[in-house]
Amino acid sequence: MCGIIGYVGDERKAMEVILDGLNKLEYRGYDSSGLAIIENDSIFIAKKSGKLENLKAFLKDKEERSFIGIGHTRWATHGNPSDENSHPHFSNDKRVAIVHNGIIENYLEIKAELIKDGCSFTSQTDSEVIAHLFSKYYVDDPITTILKVKERLRGSYAIGIIDRDNPEQIICTRKDSPLIIGVGKNKNFIASDVPAILKYTRNVIFLDNNEIAILKKDSVKIFNSFGVEITKDIIKIDWDMEQASKNGYPHFMLKEIEEQPSIVEKTLNTYTDNLGKINFNSSLNIDLSKIKEIYIVACGTAYHAGLQGAHFLKNISKIKADVDIASEFRYSDPFIDENTLVIFISQSGETLDTLMAMKMSKSKGAQTLAITNVLGSSIAREADMVLYTTAGPEISVASTKAYTAQVTLLYLLAIYLGEKNGVVDNESYHSYLDIIYKLSDNIDLILKKKEEIKLISGFLKNKNDAFYIGRGIDSKCCQEGSLKMKEISYIHTEAFPAGELKHGTIALIEEGTPIIAIATQEDMVEKMLSNIKELKARGAYVIAITKERYTNIIEISDNFITFENIEDIIAPTVANIALQLLAYYTAVEKGVDVDKPRNLAKSVTVE
Repeated sequence: MCGIIGYVGDERKAMEVILDGLNKLEYRGYDSSGLAIIENDSIFIAKKSGKLENLKAFLKDKEERSFIGIGHTRWATHGNPSDENSHPHFSNDKRVAIVHNGIIENYLEIKAELIKDGCSFTSQTDSEVIAHLFSKYYVDDPITTILKVKERLRGSYAIGIIDRDNPEQIICTRKDSPLIIGVGKNKNFIASDVPAILKYTRNVIFLDNNEIAILKKDSVKIFNSFGVEITKDIIKIDWDMEQASKNGYPHFMLKEIEEQPSIVEKTLNTYTDNLGKINFNSSLNIDLSKIKEIYIVACGTAYHAGLQGAHFLKNISKIKADVDIASEFRYSDPFIDENTLVIFISQSGETLDTLMAMKMSKSKGAQTLAITNVLGSSIAREADMVLYTTAGPEISVASTKAYTAQVTLLYLLAIYLGEKNGVVDNESYHSYLDIIYKLSDNIDLILKKKEEIKLISGFLKNKNDAFYIGRGIDSKCCQEGSLKMKEISYIHTEAFPAGELKHGTIALIEEGTPIIAIATQEDMVEKMLSNIKELKARGAYVIAITKERYTNIIEISDNFITFENIEDIIAPTVANIALQLLAYYTAVEKGVDVDKPRNLAKSVTVE
């Protein structure tokens, strides 16, 4: 959840690099921020609660001559957001400073032991024990020291450490929390995510679980869990800072919404060839004769993409497919074995609940496929197979383009498996592909309706509650639209199949209650019309998102957003773009921070 940055070099001042990196990582947590640099044979620490601007203001007149340091932006888990609970944390002897992303599950046990040894604590965080342990076990060899520390820690962590007595090096390690190393000329970096260092280098090393690294300005040494030095490949990142910048947009979210037509095209260009065939190259090695069932497992927005994916698999591939939330899946004792394919979806590839669910599935013999946006991420490395969504960096906490890329890729996967399964003939195969090739243009047309959607958002901004309804695959789309409105506008919303209205929820409908009704499915239009009439009879204000030709839906609704008559199976993906814009403009109208909604972080790396 939190963001880590570290720098050692001889060209730039550390504070400048760290603050710049924290600015790129603030989407990972913005309850507080801080940095530590080594100067004049001592460690200087500055940390402030609230957004990064508070730390920048505090350091405004600070002079520095340091070329090594670490920084942190926090999403609070243990201890409220405050200066004291901000990172970095000192050891009592001021020898070391640490930054940490993750959760130390046995910190209370360690803390009690350290207090008994005479150690004093200045925060309520779990992370502070790491600094004190490092000081307690300190020997001249940093690898020996960090191995002793790691033996004591139970939980997840990415850790960066600077040592006053070794002012030329950064020590780092990870377990179940992301950490990368940026490799430059006479400068090296650690970071939670690529955007933090992209300004300085595109060459990165992805640390695996339990690996340790020592960075100096002119060297990077990697060690395995036994302290033995190993060699790791350097990966070149193929996207640039322009993709990770706003480029004149008021918010990353709007920029990322508008990138979706090109993202769909890029996905199709990546996974189809010149002969009009889906081509996953060597990414997939699935023996369908052994697969009796497919599970799709994910969290949040990725889970909602999975709901669409399961619909595609059932209706196109004719394969039994279930969807589950990762945090529930691993505790539900699912019926999985070597005849099960489990698909794990995660934008970051670091979602800890999803990663743990994958490990459990592998232990039961299931085949595993990761769908992720991040090259070299933990979930990508752990899976038997991986498909990348190629959406580029997604900075806004509320996911938009990653979702659309996931849905597009799941659609292609369903066609591919359907052909392999013998249920999609050549004519149907190309018909399905023709449908998906129309998606980009139809998204473009919805984006041209921004001003219409903005006007509708003016009605919603002062509402406390809203309901999203749909039938069939539209009801899956409703769940994602509802989540977007919740997470960035703070309006309480619920989404459910429209047929469930009469089973309790209609009791909540009164004069002016907002209803967002998705009606894109031909065989469901008459039923949706009845549901809308039931709501209107009780005073609801209905905003319909539907096709232009469904005039009966349009006529009975109070407001509407329409699009052309695209085929039913991907119509909800087009409707979802309207829902993204509706949530975005409602949040803008309310004056909230769209890209950094309260209490949320981009990558959920704790359980």
